[in-house]
Amino acid sequence: MRVKVLFFGQVKDIIGRAADELELPPGSTLQSVFDHYAAPAPRLRQMESSILMARNQEFSPRGAALADGDEIAFLPPVSGGSTPHWTHHITTPEGHFFALTRQPLDGGAVARQILAPTDGAFVNFEGVVRNNSKGRATRYLDYECYEAMAIQVMARIGAEIAAAHDIGRIALVHRLGRLEIGETSVAVVVASPHRRAAFDAALEGINRLKKTVPIWKKEHFADGEVWVEGEWDDSLLSR
Repeated sequence: MRVKVLFFGQVKDIIGRAADELELPPGSTLQSVFDHYAAPAPRLRQMESSILMARNQEFSPRGAALADGDEIAFLPPVSGGSTPHWTHHITTPEGHFFALTRQPLDGGAVARQILAPTDGAFVNFEGVVRNNSKGRATRYLDYECYEAMAIQVMARIGAEIAAAHDIGRIALVHRLGRLEIGETSVAVVVASPHRRAAFDAALEGINRLKKTVPIWKKEHFADGEVWVEGEWDDSLLSR
């Protein structure tokens, strides 16, 4: 059988390409795929405990059996004016909004998009690019992600947060590509009848987004570049 394999973040640099196709014997598993690429790449083997794998855009255990035509993804730990062009977006019947974009991001505009007459508050958290990291001057950032999977994970997170808090609507939006100092990389917006629920839901939103959505950040400095190492949520590691 033949499967398509995708590499992101640090793994893409280690393997030296973003995608591959692999012939496998019947009965192969996700672990078989990992072992195939780790054999000639000791650095990948060292990272094994922190790398998750997805099968057909869903997190899957290493023992999952594969079928012909499957899409497999190696997922290293995640870091985190005019109408934007949404690379991917989902608007639910309840009015929740989830999107990825490669254009400048304005969380305030997103807030007005989800605000309803019954709301008495909205909270807009925006993460922005700062000019330094651990004493090194940052020139700019690059964000990449497994887009088809990321948007689905964002929608699931949002639905769970909305069900757990007394809010109206929630929006999670992340920018991709090159970002300059001071630009917004992510916006978590919550509209609610009352402010406390909006604050609580927004905080949960950014915390979960940074640890469960397959998005990676590379920092570029005057003297080099590095993928920012984060960590997966414990609930994913226990699968």
